Amino acid sequence: MNLFDLTGKVAIITGSSRGIGKAIAERMAEHGAKVVISSRKLEPCEAVAADLNARYGPGTAIAVPANIASKEDLQHLVDQTRKVFGQVDICVCNAASNPYYGPLAGISDDQFRKILDNNIISNHWLIGMVAPEMRERKDGAIIIVSSIGGLRGNAIIGAYNISKAADFQLARNLAHEFGPDNVRVNCIAPGLIKTDFARALWENPETLKRATTAVPLRRIGEPDELAGAAVYLASKAGSFMTGQALVVDGGATI
Repeated sequence: MNLFDLTGKVAIITGSSRGIGKAIAERMAEHGAKVVISSRKLEPCEAVAADLNARYGPGTAIAVPANIASKEDLQHLVDQTRKVFGQVDICVCNAASNPYYGPLAGISDDQFRKILDNNIISNHWLIGMVAPEMRERKDGAIIIVSSIGGLRGNAIIGAYNISKAADFQLARNLAHEFGPDNVRVNCIAPGLIKTDFARALWENPETLKRATTAVPLRRIGEPDELAGAAVYLASKAGSFMTGQALVVDGGATI
């Protein structure tokens, strides 16, 4: 038996039209899962889904756009997944936002609320929509893409890091609630990854130098280097892991 086989599993992955989410969707499809590609705009989602269907066979992927700030959009995402694939086995809460870079003293209330709403509350909503069926089946995997920033202080992305620290605790608490029903809840904590989302960090020479000088690999990561961690947490290989933060970084100490 292949411990990483996801054949027969259905995965919702938010923020999967590009970056880390797209890489996770590609690797889960490669390992046999049916995947639901979701982000705010339909066209990029359809492009990713079409590529996966061409590579792994018709019916591998569908595109369902959703704004994570909208509870109605998230419910539609779950409803459409069930309509097409019948159930949800894996939920990857990857989409997030960070509209502000700078010290906390300068952040507006609206910016702070957007970070908390999109990075914490939306995860709570989506998990609440998919968890009941997982618990009833006594099987399921929920993965929150947090950040190594949630384990550290930072003078530039402090509000974002606060939200990601909260995601760790969300996973820990839900692991205790869902564990007796064999539903696992874990976080992936990436270091700096070369995505459009993090462009403001890795395009800054000073930030890039700080992120790479002190770590053994002396570089930042690529989106695909996160995908294997998600496959692991979703598969039988990770069946005895819950309430944990799996750090995927170039070797920086935490």
